[in-house]
Amino acid sequence: MDISVIQFLIVCPLVFLAGFVDAVAGGGGLISLPAYLITGFPVHFAIGTNKLSSAMGTALTTVRYTKSGFIPWRQAIFCVAFALAGSACGASLALLIDDYIFKIIMLVILPLTGAYVMRGKALNAEFEPYSKLKTTLLGCAIAFFIGAYDGFYGPGTGTFLILLLTALAHMPVTEANGVSKAINLATNIAALVVFIINGKVIFAVGLVAGLFSIAGNWLGSSFFKKGGGKAVKPIMITVLVIFFVKVLYEVIGA
Repeated sequence: MDISVIQFLIVCPLVFLAGFVDAVAGGGGLISLPAYLITGFPVHFAIGTNKLSSAMGTALTTVRYTKSGFIPWRQAIFCVAFALAGSACGASLALLIDDYIFKIIMLVILPLTGAYVMRGKALNAEFEPYSKLKTTLLGCAIAFFIGAYDGFYGPGTGTFLILLLTALAHMPVTEANGVSKAINLATNIAALVVFIINGKVIFAVGLVAGLFSIAGNWLGSSFFKKGGGKAVKPIMITVLVIFFVKVLYEVIGA
């Protein structure tokens, strides 16, 4: 596949921005995957290559959050195991779906995702904590199903994980953010393996973009405690609108 300089110039800055957003509030895939698709990469190659660059950045944030004590690994390790299984199943399913059908699915998912980003306020709520066992079991179920979504499509995974781990598993927000990073790293790796096996990863782009993802995640994780999430919402909405218009144009044209 021929890769142009223009594609690098579009993908890399947006992947950097996605890394920053993902480390602060999750949902960086709402920016990074559209970045690959806007430049014209086929859907399956875009998803596979995005998994490579995302995994590189998420690995850095996971390490930093671990060092800062944000990830309770006694609970998180079980969630990671279920996330690996779910992501592999989702990625395998994605490879069976034609590009055109995938775009139709996106036309449904994108407005729903946009509505969620605009109106989601659950992270501001406080919940009565459950027992460690109940929290872990609920976390595993969430990890499997969101892992399957991440392997299948992906954008918004980090944000969805934080929302569900707080609202359903009753984890504190800081802990939920840490666990979500461990789960997200696992889902990225599991899906990446599936896409590599099926030859759907463009390494030249993914590795370079991955360096930008690492830089973005480094800055984002540094600002995690400073309330930097407020600027994330308008960025996500802008990219979603551009992406939706592009996909709609392609579907109508087909």
